[in-house]
Amino acid sequence: MTGQGSARPGPRLGLSGTGRAADELYLIAHHEQTGRPHLAPRAVGLGLAGALLAELIFSSAAIIDAGTVTCNGLSQADDPLSITVAGQIAVESPPRPVSDWLAFLARTASAEVAARLEDDGYLTAVPGRPWRGARWVPADPDCAFAPVARLKAALDPSRPGDEQAVTVAGLAAACGLGPRLGLYLPPGTRYCIDALVGLLDPGLHDVIAATKAAVDAALLAHRI
Repeated sequence: MTGQGSARPGPRLGLSGTGRAADELYLIAHHEQTGRPHLAPRAVGLGLAGALLAELIFSSAAIIDAGTVTCNGLSQADDPLSITVAGQIAVESPPRPVSDWLAFLARTASAEVAARLEDDGYLTAVPGRPWRGARWVPADPDCAFAPVARLKAALDPSRPGDEQAVTVAGLAAACGLGPRLGLYLPPGTRYCIDALVGLLDPGLHDVIAATKAAVDAALLAHRI
């Protein structure tokens, strides 16, 4: 957080994004102007928890074997939040299943990813009401909407599939953002995403499947 009157830098990487799965999913899950979530907080948190695990898989800092998550080395994690998550996984013995980590990380994932995006200039913290605390608003609506445009390009059937983009799309659909993506992506994209997710690394596929199961269970519990 910066002091009063200090200027926030503009987005460091502009329309190209930060290159991190959870950052992409956070921006997709929130309105590009107001910063308000498109989903219930629990669904957003579970989706971001899955994305944080996916980031560790992409950096080879964690592996998923037989449904459990194991740290593969802190040195591979490439930012403070990833290092923190990898460290939490490293100290657990025996290894815990994906579902346990989703439930654990979902509690704080939204705030932690938002803080990371704020550090990178994509979000600005603005004072909220006393009982709600601060909230985050995109610093630039175009940069906040750009992840949707990147997914549209990455899911073009004429192009080779991008593993991270497919993972982000799969997690977005798993946590309930399919209708939002459907507003901007071509018809039939849902089936394209399902097919591409099936081709992912088994660990990434497990994370997406576990995220969907956790979100479905949370929604069912809310209705009962």
